[in-house]
Amino acid sequence: MPIRFRKRTSFGPLKFNFTQSGMSSWGLEIGPWSWNSRTKKNSVDLPGPLSWRQR
Repeated sequence: MPIRFRKRTSFGPLKFNFTQSGMSSWGLEIGPWSWNSRTKKNSVDLPGPLSWRQR
């Protein structure tokens, strides 16, 4: 099982995800709503253990 490098850096509402080969994706997170550049999907954190994600 190889060791993998992953790192997440944030600058305000912007989140950047890095792997060994460079930047893998970035996202935008404003309150309970978030969007990911790789999947192009929205998600919303709902009260309690619930959440919603776009298909």
